[in-house]
Amino acid sequence: EPPGAAPRPAVHTHTRLLSTRRLLRASSLDHPRGRSSTMGISRDSKHKRRLTGGKHPKYRKKRKFELGRPAANTKLGPKLVRSIRVRGGNHKTRGIRLETGNFSWTSEAVALKTRVLNVVYNASNNELVRTNTLVKGTIIQIDATRFRQWYLGHYGVEIGKKTKKELEEGEEVTKLSASVQRKQKSRATKRVLDKNLEDLFNSGRLLAKIASRPGQSGRCDGYILEGKELDFYQKAMQKKKKAAK
Repeated sequence: EPPGAAPRPAVHTHTRLLSTRRLLRASSLDHPRGRSSTMGISRDSKHKRRLTGGKHPKYRKKRKFELGRPAANTKLGPKLVRSIRVRGGNHKTRGIRLETGNFSWTSEAVALKTRVLNVVYNASNNELVRTNTLVKGTIIQIDATRFRQWYLGHYGVEIGKKTKKELEEGEEVTKLSASVQRKQKSRATKRVLDKNLEDLFNSGRLLAKIASRPGQSGRCDGYILEGKELDFYQKAMQKKKKAAK
């Protein structure tokens, strides 16, 4: 130091080491090959063994087109979706939380938007039921009100229990024209309603299966269970309840 200059503050060795590590970390991230050294989710099959148990030769590192992303684990709640840029400049819609969806009543050839109420069964994992996670193939409970109202307008036949609000407003009867009444009467002669499905309408909740992929499309769409498929899942749910006891 030159004579008369102010003395430099003492820097501890530990502090110097920390600053050096930070600089090295920053430079490695800036470097084009720096990111490849970090761990990431990969969808390649190069790391898997042969059918006989032998290892494949490792002749290259991970590639961008083999990357995977963390699972969305879409939950039941107020709608929240995120847009993600993916390969080719395309976009996926990642569902974080969803509470409504379009559900099809296959036998009646009608689809309506309704609320998702609860997750009741998942063949792959009970934990997804406990945490109300929405994935493709999950069995859920949906609100039956929209479908009951449609059934009344289409056939002129009331099914299921009425809500308290509807009972209070029950005095007001909607007047229908003669042509509409004839249409409803003609349709009612051919209508068929499954007994188990009618019981679900009385409870106010229908069982439905998710057919879309909420984590990929940001939508929770599906179809109402009926017939043999409804019987199968009702038995499966009862079996799981007994096993839990």
